[in-house]
Amino acid sequence: MKLLKSKDFYYWTAIAVLTVMLAFVFRDCACALAVAVPVTTGKIVSGAPLTTEITRGESEDLLLNEVDKRITRIRPMATPIDQLSRHAGARRSGSMVVDYYSVDVKPTKATLAEAYTEPGAGSATASAQKVQITTDNNDIFEPSETILVQGVKGYESDGKTPSKADLVLYISSKEESGELNVYAVNGKTIGNITGCVPSIEQGTPLIRMGRAATELDVQTAQFEALPVKDQNFCQIFKMQIEQSTFQKIANKEVEWDFSDSEEAAIYDMRLGMEKTFMFGVKRRLYDSKKKEEVSFTGGIWWQAGKEYTFDPEKELTEEDLIDIMKESFTGNGGNKRKILIGGSDFIGRINKLDVNKVVSAEDDFVKWGIDFSEVRSKFGRLFVLYSEVFDECGMSDYGFIFDPEYLSKWSHVPFDRQVLDLKGAGVRNTDAVVLTEASCLTLRYPAAHMRIIPKKA
Repeated sequence: MKLLKSKDFYYWTAIAVLTVMLAFVFRDCACALAVAVPVTTGKIVSGAPLTTEITRGESEDLLLNEVDKRITRIRPMATPIDQLSRHAGARRSGSMVVDYYSVDVKPTKATLAEAYTEPGAGSATASAQKVQITTDNNDIFEPSETILVQGVKGYESDGKTPSKADLVLYISSKEESGELNVYAVNGKTIGNITGCVPSIEQGTPLIRMGRAATELDVQTAQFEALPVKDQNFCQIFKMQIEQSTFQKIANKEVEWDFSDSEEAAIYDMRLGMEKTFMFGVKRRLYDSKKKEEVSFTGGIWWQAGKEYTFDPEKELTEEDLIDIMKESFTGNGGNKRKILIGGSDFIGRINKLDVNKVVSAEDDFVKWGIDFSEVRSKFGRLFVLYSEVFDECGMSDYGFIFDPEYLSKWSHVPFDRQVLDLKGAGVRNTDAVVLTEASCLTLRYPAAHMRIIPKKA
């Protein structure tokens, strides 16, 4: 064997020493790794079959639960006022202030302000045939009109026999101060004086009826109707939806994207608008922080011209329902089909009635995209609907009847969806959308709409 040169000897000797050292290092590392990583063992089950109960107890994450991939969207009752106004279409308003005119029909009913007492049989004179009366609203009466005195019976042609018909008065003239000079059409004979006006108690209802002219009459008392100007403010409703980029790209157990969030936001926005359209107060307020004026729209609840009260301590009867419909459909120029919305307690009162005994009730039907129940009477038809807004506003025992034909929506800014570029503006790394609408509601013919409220104790 050839001896290695001195230089080669030292070279191979160094290699050998290095190899031995590395072997010891790797041996120590292997030992260290073996100590650092504990050995994990599974649960051993013996002497019994493996069941799901045992599995969930010993390894709770092993079995997967079934996940419904559909997101259940819990929705309160629909927003009927907002829905109706959108279905009918909005009028374009060039201003945030909406001026509108409405005219009511002339009232037909008043009450006697001061009692009238007929003279005795021995003191009756011709002055008892033409007497002066005053009512709580003399302005609605004009000369030549006739008045039905409700609850006071008239007399037959002999003036002695009480008639089945109520007393009818004829207005011959009207004083400048407003008092009415009247004759009795079917009056009473007192002593020797025929056609006398019988006694009428204070508070007696007086119903305005048709005019009666003579043969030579060419003119009669004038009648004019002028619309009254009213005003409402458009309110700016806004809703903003944002989603970060990381939220968008993250894996999700169920499908839930930006459009789902936007849908939920739109519904919340409409629900808030519904409350405002119903019970909002027309005002303007200066925001000192923003240094701008804020407009608030007035609700249609306050625009209604009629109000009906009931005793909440008593059960609602079929007769009460008919009285409500009578008050709603009479004495105004409204249509014979109206909508009744109310809180859960008030709608519950109606549901307890056997309305088929007095009026007819139809099955549910869909109109204007809303499910209604229909109640019919000789006065008109009511489309009945429960509104959760009343409950949320603490008015579960209240109701509201309105004529949809006289409900108007005004839009200064129609419903709009605007995408914000917050990334490009360097604000936030999000996708953002702003929903905006500036609008208000108005009721024409106030007497065609009615609030229903419980009497306070």
